[in-house]
Amino acid sequence: MGLHVLRPGHKLGRVSKKIALGLAALACIGVAAVVLLPERTSAPDDAAATSAAVTGIAARSEEGRFAALPPREGLGRQRSDPFGVSIAPTPRVPAAQAAPKVPPAPTPPPMPYRVAGQLVRDGVPQVVLARDDRVMIVREGEMLDGGYRVESIRPNGVTLVYTALDARETLPFSSVLPDPRALAAAPAANEQKAAAAQPARLRWEGPKQVQAGSNFNVALMITSNQLVRGSPLQLSYDAKLLEPVAVRAGDFFANGSFTYRVNPGGSIFVGAFGKGAVAADAEFLVVTFKPIGSGGVAELNISSMVLQGAAGSAVVHEPVAAFRTSITQ
Repeated sequence: MGLHVLRPGHKLGRVSKKIALGLAALACIGVAAVVLLPERTSAPDDAAATSAAVTGIAARSEEGRFAALPPREGLGRQRSDPFGVSIAPTPRVPAAQAAPKVPPAPTPPPMPYRVAGQLVRDGVPQVVLARDDRVMIVREGEMLDGGYRVESIRPNGVTLVYTALDARETLPFSSVLPDPRALAAAPAANEQKAAAAQPARLRWEGPKQVQAGSNFNVALMITSNQLVRGSPLQLSYDAKLLEPVAVRAGDFFANGSFTYRVNPGGSIFVGAFGKGAVAADAEFLVVTFKPIGSGGVAELNISSMVLQGAAGSAVVHEPVAAFRTSITQ
């Protein structure tokens, strides 16, 4: 198909006008695309530049606003998580320790003394004490072996003090006597009467000869025209030839109190007390021996003795001869 050259003043047909308008529109679109494409390509750079500028302005504005604030110190080192649960460590509880043992308070040793009797001498109350195989007469204020002191003597007992600890112990009497101080105030006539009385007599009664291995009895007899209440006494015997088998009260103290203790080393301690009576060759005590040797003479003696009257006063007695017996096979 050939091209129609438009000439001035030539009127195009309806179709030709439409084509021409379409081509013109396409040409305009092409020109516009060529012109506008570079601008659209640079648009992002302009936007970035614009954003940077705005950001810089905002930053300068923020810097200017906070520059007027006073300076603040920086926070210290974070010690724990501020959003965590803080649990304090449980302190260690030391194991229960046993309380320190407090040493017990010191105590005095067992009382070594025993009461063997009471008496009054020259108006002064005294007590007969026994320790082991010894018998002693003591008064108030007297110091004793073992660190003891006689603090007081009363009608119902004697009080001893262990001086190292200032500890007191009262030894009761087996029976209560009248107050010795009251007795000391008795009329002098009674003392003169007692002094004029005859002394008591004591003697041993037993076999003159015994056989080795065969038991025998030896009795202590007493005669007194004064009332005799009792006596603590100590006997001594030959431990190489005699062996004590039994010790008992005689008829004179059948209704009284009687105690004894045997020391295998050769002594016997005896305490015999009754209500008080006049003795006429009465049996004071009886000792049973067994001869353990032969060909010798065994002896029995009174080492110490304090006879007491009914009111606690001392009763004088004559010396007592030793008992002797021969031991045969």
